[in-house]
Amino acid sequence: MQTREVDAAAVQALLAAAVAAPSIHNTQPWRFGLDPDSRSIQVRLDRGRQLPMADPQRRAQHLSVGAALFNIRVAAEHLGWEPVVRLCPAVDDADLLATVRLTGPAPQGRPSLRDLYEAVERRHTSRMPFTGRTVPDPIVSEMITSVRAEGAYLDVPDIVASRRLLRLTAAAEARNAAHPARVAETRTWITAPGADAVHGIPLTALGPRDESRRIPVRDFIGALPVPRLPALRFERHVQVAMVWTSHDRAEDWLCAGQALERALLTATVHGVRTSMLHQAMEWPDLREGMAGSRQRCCPQVLIRFGYGPDGGRTPRAAAHCVRGSLTGPEPGTHPGGIGSRG
Repeated sequence: MQTREVDAAAVQALLAAAVAAPSIHNTQPWRFGLDPDSRSIQVRLDRGRQLPMADPQRRAQHLSVGAALFNIRVAAEHLGWEPVVRLCPAVDDADLLATVRLTGPAPQGRPSLRDLYEAVERRHTSRMPFTGRTVPDPIVSEMITSVRAEGAYLDVPDIVASRRLLRLTAAAEARNAAHPARVAETRTWITAPGADAVHGIPLTALGPRDESRRIPVRDFIGALPVPRLPALRFERHVQVAMVWTSHDRAEDWLCAGQALERALLTATVHGVRTSMLHQAMEWPDLREGMAGSRQRCCPQVLIRFGYGPDGGRTPRAAAHCVRGSLTGPEPGTHPGGIGSRG
């Protein structure tokens, strides 16, 4: 079979899938380049989109870029290519996090990612209450297997262990609320209704607080006098899953990001909604506590999943890529958030 040409339409499809990935505060910390001679997509870190308080080591940025990288792989297989990925391929270029060489076609008989392609566009973070209906074991097992295929692990704890993880998340949320610099940083990435912003989270996409306080939903706006949804009662028994790795290097963060997105897309295929509870990962002692007694466990992100309403769409920067150029705004730019200059 003849390998498909890497034309403009194909590149657009690849990058449209990439930028549909979730990212911390919808910062979209990625840039892309194209090397047509080697038929490769370059996936780069955009240092202008950092959260210095919440993510000083850029771990969450790497998770976000890893999720975008996974979506490129899904789109590539959907288009008939075999994507060959190299992580952190250049020791003298720390911002080049991965290259994806488009070879092909994909060998037959190997499990394909193309079945996840339709879920890329349908996946949205849902910050709304779920019904409390238990996600069946076969779906949970498929999520666990999908994460393991990416070199990471997914723990789905019982009720007692889940409550412990939620208590640590709640402790992190309380710390964030009492930390003025962190509050200000978070608000920078919340955009007002009608704002012409392609990064950040629209105020209208935020969810309500949990009336029962069982689920520590991130409070992005604090005490600002802006419209917010009334508090609602969330599900009584919360289903959570923790993505973790055995090591804590840049390569492991990228693997965890790919594993996270694979789990989210797998859930989406089955009509399961998801959201991320990342607060405890932003405090070293609480992140260590999330590991519990497990040895060599580096927690990366906590997923809440269940059945309920779909999440609201968040904006995306336009995806484009030509020889020698990269997508994304100029380094150092940011959206005009609520309470910020911009």
